[in-house]
Amino acid sequence: MLDYPLIWAFLIAVAVMLYVILDGFDLGIGTLFLTERDEKHRDVMMNTIAPVWDGNETWLVLGGGGLLAVFPLAYSIILPALYLPLTLMLLGLILRGVAFEFRPRATHSLPWWDWAFFGGSALAAFMQGVSLGTLVHGIPVANRAFAGGSFDWFNPFSLLTGLAVLVGYATLGACWLILKTSGDLQKNARIKARVLGVALLVLIGIVSLWTPFINGDYFTKWLVWPAVLYTSLVPALVVACAGIFWLGLNEKSDWLPFVAVLGVFIACFIGLGISFYPYIVPTSVTIWEAAGPDISLSFLLAGTVVLLPIILIYTAHAYWVFRGKTDEHGGYH
Repeated sequence: MLDYPLIWAFLIAVAVMLYVILDGFDLGIGTLFLTERDEKHRDVMMNTIAPVWDGNETWLVLGGGGLLAVFPLAYSIILPALYLPLTLMLLGLILRGVAFEFRPRATHSLPWWDWAFFGGSALAAFMQGVSLGTLVHGIPVANRAFAGGSFDWFNPFSLLTGLAVLVGYATLGACWLILKTSGDLQKNARIKARVLGVALLVLIGIVSLWTPFINGDYFTKWLVWPAVLYTSLVPALVVACAGIFWLGLNEKSDWLPFVAVLGVFIACFIGLGISFYPYIVPTSVTIWEAAGPDISLSFLLAGTVVLLPIILIYTAHAYWVFRGKTDEHGGYH
């Protein structure tokens, strides 16, 4: 018999990871937007993500909707704990989307839309990191319900993870510009990638060292023998990706830095999986406790098996069609 809760936990985790990877670099573009003073450079930055940015958010809908449909108990606990940061995240995404549509048509109001694009992107990125940090830090649960306060998310660890995700997205954005642009804009992106790469590795190191001491369960999974034998592979993977990242920058490779940062994100995501499993609300509610009835999960899985490959195919096709370098006129070559 299939373990439907475990299958769905994996599918939702993959959807969230794809969202972080795909929407991460375009939120990073927005975060870096005001660092370029040349309006033509800003136009090119927007053009690099114009064909894909809204499609990238498909995975956020799949992840959030899947959580509601498949793990209603987890949804009912997590959402009240994160009402404010998630609301601010959605407001940031809306502001970013509106700025994306209005900026190309603006004249006198252009600076306002530049700031809106930057502010919406940075706010959404930071609040995603804060939400993640709150989950890792722990959500108080009593009688299968959220038992904390409205501002429990406002703590040093969550704010640090918010900064880490913001810097991580900005690093992804800089590497995307290296991949998709040329000339002075690409040269500027390489400089930013070096600075951001160092900051990202420092922040990952601090968060990683802090996490095992938040909860005894984390400590056991990461630092107690013999678990440390396989958990040590995760920081080793981060170090390997960091080495590839610096090699790519030094060799002036267009694609290697971007791939290396993606590897860092994937390694961090694997680390989260190790910390969370078997819980979906660490360390209070397991995957199986939070899941709906198997008959509902099997029905939803049947539809997902059909729709998920379609989404993957059209996403891959969009990236293939708009491959190559981007110019200020929105062309690809």
